[in-house]
Amino acid sequence: QVQLVESGGGLVQPGGSLRLSCVYSVFTPFMSWYRQAPGKERELVASITGTDGSTKIADSVKGRFSISRDNRKNTVYLQMNSLKPEDTAVYYCKGERFLQTYWGQGTQVTVSS
Repeated sequence: QVQLVESGGGLVQPGGSLRLSCVYSVFTPFMSWYRQAPGKERELVASITGTDGSTKIADSVKGRFSISRDNRKNTVYLQMNSLKPEDTAVYYCKGERFLQTYWGQGTQVTVSS
């Protein structure tokens, strides 16, 4: 069983930045961030492996968002820059370990002036 706890969400003005954190209870090789806006399906934002640290970023946020991890702290991060109102959503951390999938509870990000 893997527990994931997200933090770092909040209200930010357009053009601002936020860094989301997701702490995992045990090492989880494949980590990713998803988001779900009201009335929309959950979508993949970014993912990172635990071995070589390779990353994938969705086209919609490429150049603005980045994902990283610190395995010593059991934490994966989502750095979000140049935020836009359309980035408003609940952001979820997802972990995959031994063919099992785990989700965090989500953290709200609201981009508004």
